[in-house]
Amino acid sequence: MTTKLMTMTGRLAALPDEHLGRLTALAREVEFPAGQLVFEEDRTADRFWIIRDGDIALELRVPGREAATIETLGQGSLLGWSWLFPPRRWHLSAKALTDVRAFEFDAHAVRQLCREQPEFGYVFVLACAEVIGHRLEDARTRLLDLYGPYGSGLPR
Repeated sequence: MTTKLMTMTGRLAALPDEHLGRLTALAREVEFPAGQLVFEEDRTADRFWIIRDGDIALELRVPGREAATIETLGQGSLLGWSWLFPPRRWHLSAKALTDVRAFEFDAHAVRQLCREQPEFGYVFVLACAEVIGHRLEDARTRLLDLYGPYGSGLPR
């Protein structure tokens, strides 16, 4: 389970009030009922979310089989980072496991804010990069636990 410090909301709390205000001005509140597909693998990534309440499964398509859940995200988590990098297509799918409330951000507007306010952009993209880094580390550990020799997972 993610600690407060490791959540996106924890990272954004470190932003100066003026930067946080600019970002929150771009947010809109959305809800997803349990079972709803939020986004689908290989589609255009044009927005992202910060989860307020509920749980989201990140899923990978497996030909001829049911989608595999790669990770479950909860309160305070960043949902979606493919919008940051060309070709801006989702690498996974996301589905609401429970009823979810989230803040939704238009990716183009946030990228524009990052260009116009480089200091904000640096801190914001760094926060996103930290999330990506932690997710990759967690995925590596899960893969080692599943496929590596016994006890090869990373120490926690």
